[in-house]
Amino acid sequence: MNELDQWVAKVTAELGLEDTQVPTKEVLDVARDVAHNVLRPGAPVSAYLLGLAVAAGADPSEAAAKISALALNQNPE
Repeated sequence: MNELDQWVAKVTAELGLEDTQVPTKEVLDVARDVAHNVLRPGAPVSAYLLGLAVAAGADPSEAAAKISALALNQNPE
């Protein structure tokens, strides 16, 4: 288990989410795409929005792909 996996395990345990599958790769991809193509502060906010969408029943991979597509098609000013 790498350091990120260990951290995710600690946080999920602390929040009572031990049985939750965390789509780490998708979250990191969204954060990267938003930070590099939109703006850095948008990365954690977009990750939070991804979490809200998943909590509401969205498929994690599909929701992440939608956010990344928006970011990759963004025209930074």
